Formats: sequence, C-alpha cells, structure tokens
Amino acid sequence: MKVLLKVAHGIDALNEWVARIAIWLVLIVTLETAASAIVLKVLDVGSNAFLEIRWYLFSAIFLLGAGYALQKNAHVRIDVLTGRLSRRAQAAIDIIGTLFFLFPVSLMVIWMSWGVFAESFVSSEVSSSAGGLLLWPARLLVPAGFGLLLLQGVSEMIKRLAFLSNQGPDPLGEKKMSAEEELANEIRRQREAAGEGVK
Repeated sequence: MKVLLKVAHGIDALNEWVARIAIWLVLIVTLETAASAIVLKVLDVGSNAFLEIRWYLFSAIFLLGAGYALQKNAHVRIDVLTGRLSRRAQAAIDIIGTLFFLFPVSLMVIWMSWGVFAESFVSSEVSSSAGGLLLWPARLLVPAGFGLLLLQGVSEMIKRLAFLSNQGPDPLGEKKMSAEEELANEIRRQREAAGEGVK
C-alpha cells in the first residue's frame, strides 16, 4: 500500500502542476478578451482566430482542471443521502462510483476522441471559419483532460482503499460545515460573547 500511496501522491502532484498552468490560462484568456474587444472597438479590426483561441483556452481550463477538481473534491456532488453516512461508507461509495462510472466513461471518451484527434492532426484540419485556426490542438485537449481525470480517479481510489484498510488518512479530510452552519456558529459565538460581556 505504501508504494500505491506514492503513486497516488505522484498523480496528485502532476494534476496540481497542470492546474497551475490552467490557472494562468484564465489570466491569458481575460487579457485576450479585453485586447480583442479594444482592437475591435478602436480599430474596427476583428478575426475569427481571436474568438477561436478564446474557445481553445476555455476548453483547456475546463478539461485540464478536471483532475485537480476531483483531487480537491471540488466537483459537483449530491450528498443528500451520502452526507448522512459514515466516512467509511462514503469512501466505499466513492470507490464503486469510480470503478463503475468514472473509469468506464473516461476510457470511452479517451478512446473515441483519440481517433478524432489523430485524423485532425494527420490532415492538418483547419476551422471552416475564415481566418480559423488548426483544430488538432483543441481536439487533443479532450483525451488529455480525460486522461488526467482517469489518473486522478486511480489516485482517489488508492487513497480510499488505504483509508478503508486503516493504512491512510481520511481522503476527504475534516468534514466542512455548510455556509448556513458557519453562520449559525458565528451567531452563537457572538451571542455568547455578548452575554459574557453583560455579566
């Protein structure tokens, strides 16, 4: 299990590194959007390439950040039922979900998108829009993003198996309070502090 946990930490480090790059893409796409809007307004010059590069960057941010979102448990979860279960039961459900949903879907998307990317790369496919860009870089983002998501799924499964076998910490960490619970606790603290001040 120690070797597997090292593998999991390596995958985590890879997705953190990729996420750092994706974070910078947010700045780049913001600057590109502002620049293209200014150029269009001031010089009345526009190009489909500006619009397409924006699409590429948005796609890269979303697809390359998916593995990191899974690592940080920042993806959409519906915890109406599982939130009431024990951490061990939640870990078991996560393993089942990873095995029967995340892995098959990720593998299917990688398999189906790789052929599309390869064909686009070999033919040097270009967007049909006037002044459009090469399409293969955008098509490569799909298998790359789902590959990183698949790897992170492996990491999360290892961490949950280690937790269930008492060889690793709880992968979800401390249970976080909802915004409502935090507000209620803060109100309670302020009331207690005000009550102590009166006495």
